[in-house]
Amino acid sequence: MKKVNIVFRVIEDNNIQCDISTPQGKKLRLVGQPSESEGKCIENTLGDSKALLVSAWEFAKEKYKSVSLDDEAEQRQAGKRAQKLKTSIEWLADYSDHVTDEITSGWCSACLGMHDHRKVKRPIAQPSVFLCESCGAPTIPCMAITCSNMALRGFGSISGQRYCAEHKHEITGFEKVDLQMGALNEYEEFLKFDKPNLARATKIVGLTGAGIALATPLAYTAAPAIGGAVGVLVGGFSGAAATSWGLAALAGGSLAAGGLGMAGGTMVVTGVGAAVGGALGATVTHAYVREDKSFHIELLQGGVGTPVVVCNGFLSETGKGWGEWKKIIRTRYPDSPVYRVHWGAKELKDLSVFGGAAVAPRVGIGVIAPLAQRAAKAAAKKLGPLEPAMTAAGLVKNPWHVAKNRAEKTGVLLADLMARTTAESYILVGHSLGARAMVVAAQSLSSKQTAPRIESMHLLGAAIGATGDWTSLYKVVDGKVYNYHSANDAVLKRMYPLVQAGQKAAGMTGFFPRNRTIENIDVTDLVSGHSAYHSKIDLN
Repeated sequence: MKKVNIVFRVIEDNNIQCDISTPQGKKLRLVGQPSESEGKCIENTLGDSKALLVSAWEFAKEKYKSVSLDDEAEQRQAGKRAQKLKTSIEWLADYSDHVTDEITSGWCSACLGMHDHRKVKRPIAQPSVFLCESCGAPTIPCMAITCSNMALRGFGSISGQRYCAEHKHEITGFEKVDLQMGALNEYEEFLKFDKPNLARATKIVGLTGAGIALATPLAYTAAPAIGGAVGVLVGGFSGAAATSWGLAALAGGSLAAGGLGMAGGTMVVTGVGAAVGGALGATVTHAYVREDKSFHIELLQGGVGTPVVVCNGFLSETGKGWGEWKKIIRTRYPDSPVYRVHWGAKELKDLSVFGGAAVAPRVGIGVIAPLAQRAAKAAAKKLGPLEPAMTAAGLVKNPWHVAKNRAEKTGVLLADLMARTTAESYILVGHSLGARAMVVAAQSLSSKQTAPRIESMHLLGAAIGATGDWTSLYKVVDGKVYNYHSANDAVLKRMYPLVQAGQKAAGMTGFFPRNRTIENIDVTDLVSGHSAYHSKIDLN
């Protein structure tokens, strides 16, 4: 590969500039403020590759951080990210420099759409390369016999066979990524795979050249705030796995071990929310379902009213059926279809043991610490490249963080499924971490204009911070967010501050600041503990 020249500059008014020039004389210049999610294109003869444009601008922003951040360690990390992005840009620019007029059509495993792919002229000894005309991803025909889909090609030479996202079971089917359902309990059809998993029997060896994966749907279809981050470029993954890892990395966590998860920050929730019910939402949903084998949605009763979705937390009944929900839901919503979300069986079980120890009156840190250390050791094995940062941040020291972030991911998953139904609105009811899942589901839906509305929400003993920006709830909830809180809730009183750096839970004190959507209901006189809400209160 002949040298591609990449130059970063800080220019007048503290703007940054990225210049790319190729041996064929093609050029790209991007200019803008470091805080902007996209750079302004001043000159471009390299084509409209979204992957190249996003990568080039992210390179400029990371280079700027490497010389402007106050902390030297953060400067070094930014410099490393910039170097990886630079390597990606060199390959992308070289591909764009040698694109031909030869075209093949097929589903793209990066942007998950049916598009033309233009062939790139390569030396005889190198494998073929195509560029998706929609997203700019390097692709290659899927190795499956008779398959006309395009797999991710990446950079450098290739070891092992390349399969499309459909034959790698990163999605259940290309034609399903935008699939719409009737009722929520029809989700199982959406999750059925159309093709066999050919990659299961074949170990896919990483790229032997640059060793860096190209940005997948995250980089150019999600909200600009997270789309520009291109976490996938740093992760070294491909396809939907790269999307999953990239979203988790942006939030500072790991999918497998919990981490902060895809929904670990408002920015990430907003970005995913904009894509629920679509292609990116499909990759997120399938990644989550593969992680949590216990996830399923159970129809508890039929009806003609607004659908009600209930979600449990820990220290609650598990298994099938109504559990503790029957009286409280049937009394308030006798004519509505009711669905129960089952999730995180392992995480909730581990947390129940930990939570019981954490809130025991005479159990101190000497008992809690060993539990935390065992959880950390098990989790660290799954953290991969994020393990040092996560361990340093103390975010895998107890089962709480794993279960908390499983709840957040469940909320995003639920939002994607609800966005695929024909229902105009839903009523969400959650207890403990189930309430947290419902808040995340609503936040995710709030950034998609065509998503169902939330008629009202009922949160019982909500295991979520009391103080925050609840604007997203105001945007999507037409009625009220009823938050039932009790000062007698020992779990939220003792354990929540312990694992959340002294924060208070909304389920103990109420939400702050309040807006006209949020109604805090003090049930201290009725509720004596974390598991007593269902039998002691009536829903407004």
